[in-house]
Amino acid sequence: MKKPIMPKVSKSELKARLSSVHAWELPKVTGAIAPDYVWTNHDMDPVPLHDQTWSVWTILAYWASDLMNLSTWETAGSVLAVGLSWREAIPIMFVGTSCIAIPMILNGAIGSRLHVPFSVIVTSSFGSYLRYFAIVSRCILAMFWLGIQCANGAICITIMLTAWAPSYADIPNHLPDSAGITTQGMCSFFLFWLFQLPLLLIHPTKLRPFLLVKVVATPVCALATMGWAVNKAGGAGDIFALEAEVKPGSSAYAWLWLSSMTSVTGSWATLAVNIPDFTRYAKSPNGQFVQAPFIPILFTICGIVGIITTSASKVITGEYLWNPLDIIALWLDLGSGGRCAAFFAALAWFIATVGTNATANSISAANDLTVLFPRWINIKRGCLIAAVIGGWVLVPWKILSSATTFLSFMGGYSVFLAPISGIMAADYWLVKKQRFDLPALYDPHGRYRYILGCNWRAAVAFLVPVVPLIPGLAFSINGYPKVKISDGAQHLYTFNWLFGFVTSIFLYTSLSWLVPAREALVKDTVWTPQGDGIEGVTPVLDSESQQIPIHPTDEKVHHRTSLDAKVL
Repeated sequence: MKKPIMPKVSKSELKARLSSVHAWELPKVTGAIAPDYVWTNHDMDPVPLHDQTWSVWTILAYWASDLMNLSTWETAGSVLAVGLSWREAIPIMFVGTSCIAIPMILNGAIGSRLHVPFSVIVTSSFGSYLRYFAIVSRCILAMFWLGIQCANGAICITIMLTAWAPSYADIPNHLPDSAGITTQGMCSFFLFWLFQLPLLLIHPTKLRPFLLVKVVATPVCALATMGWAVNKAGGAGDIFALEAEVKPGSSAYAWLWLSSMTSVTGSWATLAVNIPDFTRYAKSPNGQFVQAPFIPILFTICGIVGIITTSASKVITGEYLWNPLDIIALWLDLGSGGRCAAFFAALAWFIATVGTNATANSISAANDLTVLFPRWINIKRGCLIAAVIGGWVLVPWKILSSATTFLSFMGGYSVFLAPISGIMAADYWLVKKQRFDLPALYDPHGRYRYILGCNWRAAVAFLVPVVPLIPGLAFSINGYPKVKISDGAQHLYTFNWLFGFVTSIFLYTSLSWLVPAREALVKDTVWTPQGDGIEGVTPVLDSESQQIPIHPTDEKVHHRTSLDAKVL
């Protein structure tokens, strides 16, 4: 059999092909703090002073934007569904988000002080190569959630178009049942994806106006929906008269309480890991501490609004409607006024869904991609890639229509993310004592290489809390009797996030103290590459703002030795 003849390519044609590929390369940042043999781009380098635009109010707007979404509204429903009442749902939401606010602050401070993303920070604790496990895990999860949010946003588009043109509801279906979506649903999905794409490409430093729009639109819509439901029902309904189906004080009650709290914390476990991706743009190193009271208070208020509205919906329809879009869809039958109200209400939730994708999923994945492929991808390109993969490659409409076990796995992914956030926090606050060698974070052969690019202390602190939780995760995905586990393993899984976070902190700190990696410790924060044989060189801080007034690419850099350095 003859070998296939490969077409000959001339040198000029080959050169043209290669040049077209290299045309997509990003310009290597001149004067970056990474060594010359490491490729970096502007978006993975420390944020320059002129881009540190996030004030305390921007951070508040960010969280107000992120917390006001369909998932927050429906959280209380998941608590009541397991047999508890509103008396348990409200404190569970508050305690759960108070717990998640702790790593938000601890890890958020790293970003606000060093102004670098999560995918760079994690080098210090995991090592220059093991870090890619944490980065890839976070990146893939962000893309999956981006696609799922797109599927939810498509429902908003369907309501908006049906309100504007009622005939849109009559589009015939030409897709098979195996597709997991109807023709109308595919049209709505495509339109949502298309409309959100320009908003996803907004750079984090320019997100402020969009966040403010969402902060106004979504609460107005939520309160209006609640007001209509309560007025239509003639009161708040019977949900506040319901008692818990499980006897308070019993062991079953305690495990249900912990399990529900874990579902609340687990839904924000991703941001607890990569919150530095946003706080890196903060003006003040301490401005992000406002998250501590704001996150649990706002989340609980949103949940209470959802409880009241859902309770009233039982009087109106005969069943509890936990999805506000189901309530808004009722307005389509109330004439032109109802259709108008439905259109603008769906528009508000559309903005809320896009905001969640932009702030929690798209930018998070993009930051990870910039470190995985710094030669080719910056934040804008990363957002585009995440939108394509999350929206189309992962076919999220099939995930929502048929793969309920996959959604259980997504909810249980906090098993893996909790130890990562705990290790990061312990490394910065307890082991490194807030003193990092910033250039070494970009150097695969620097002080954070550890052994073959892996910090075994982080590996142990990650595996020890994860391994005993795997049986519980498998049980939650497949259910009994496919997977049989002991009661102890099942109960341990009910508070998996708290167990993973606390255990990883204890193990990583203990191992780092007992067997310290001395080469990874510095006496003072190192901000710029060492020069003239002076160790611990750091830029002079602005006396008023206490911010670094320079960026490694700036022309004029003032230095002083570590003996005189002031540590943030």
